Amino acid sequence: MRLQCEVEVLSRLLPTCGLRGRGRAARALLSLGRAPGAAGAGIYLMVCTARDRGGARYKVQQNVERLFTRFVEEGKATVRLREPAANVINLKTFLSAVRLAHQGNDTGVLPLSPLVPAKNSDVEKPKTKMIITSRRDYPLAKSFPLSLEHLQTSYCKLARIDSRVLCLKKLRKLDLSHNHIKQLPATLGDLACLQELDLHDNHLEAFSGALCSSGLQKSLQLLDLSQNQIQALPMEFCQLRGLVQLRLDDNALQRLPCRIGQLSRLRFLSAARNKLPFLPSDFRRLSLENLDLFGNPFEQPNPLVPNIQLKIPLTLLECAARATVNHGIPYGCHLLPFHLCKDLEVAKTCRCGSACLSSFIQITLTMNLHHVAHTVVLVDNMGGTEAPVLCYFCSLHCYSQFLDRHLQSSGRQGPGSA
Repeated sequence: MRLQCEVEVLSRLLPTCGLRGRGRAARALLSLGRAPGAAGAGIYLMVCTARDRGGARYKVQQNVERLFTRFVEEGKATVRLREPAANVINLKTFLSAVRLAHQGNDTGVLPLSPLVPAKNSDVEKPKTKMIITSRRDYPLAKSFPLSLEHLQTSYCKLARIDSRVLCLKKLRKLDLSHNHIKQLPATLGDLACLQELDLHDNHLEAFSGALCSSGLQKSLQLLDLSQNQIQALPMEFCQLRGLVQLRLDDNALQRLPCRIGQLSRLRFLSAARNKLPFLPSDFRRLSLENLDLFGNPFEQPNPLVPNIQLKIPLTLLECAARATVNHGIPYGCHLLPFHLCKDLEVAKTCRCGSACLSSFIQITLTMNLHHVAHTVVLVDNMGGTEAPVLCYFCSLHCYSQFLDRHLQSSGRQGPGSA
């Protein structure tokens, strides 16, 4: 039996001599077994470190004074030996095997290991960070260490994500910036610990909806998709509820997700230099610390020129859809056709709070971006901090009420404000 862990060996005789141990743990390989060529010999515990790969051996049978296992759930334990008077700390597992070896019971069934010197890989601390910034340094023949938590492979001219990267289940930060990646595999969503994903300066044309429905929706906190060729984000994008920072600069985005307000944890949003004519109605629900929408071709809003999609009388489908959303009636693909479920998920909301599906009146209003963000980058070279936002009405009555209030507040016809 072998175990890679952090080990500290302390002599209990030091305090009697007025001395103190160093108290510093070292990466080590613990082995529980018999000496080579000694079938009938006793069982030993061997500790191999980078400085002493040959290892120090400690007799186990009838030599364990006590096992301290109070903190074993935290991966910590202590073995106190009678001779020599030493404590081996931080064993983490295989305490039951040590106990059996001490008692001398059933030693034939113990998973013992040969007590041979350790290899370098056994006593080296697992590698958690790797940065590769050139194609010539990219590993082709050997795999990535499975212990990696931070991996950067930039300027490597990668056309796709290496399948070996998708096996790194401990990854928390993945930087694939400055490559030629065109498509993201759905298995990227299997990296359940991934918190930061940097894909800026690639050739992406889309962000898969499957990724938004994967384990990333809970773990992902930072997503950088800037300097790509993305025209639209999927409807499922707003399932990434853990996002705190989102960068979408320098793409070809023509719209933001209609349910972007569901990203309740989002604090930093940048979508500069895209092709956004207006912002979605749900944008008002955001609560940001920093917002950058500079360089978008925002339209001039005019609430007096509505886009009327209202059908009177309302169709039975529209009435049923509104009732389903307004009353919170459960639905799913086992009850309704798939396309109806999708339509209900993107139902529009009138200013009165009622839902509308395909029958509505749409206008654009001017919104001061300081209403949703503490710090706002100017949207143009004129020093503006306002942008047009969509607004929906479920009926002529709701639109008429808004129009009356708008004309009374402005005193003239012209652009409105949200």
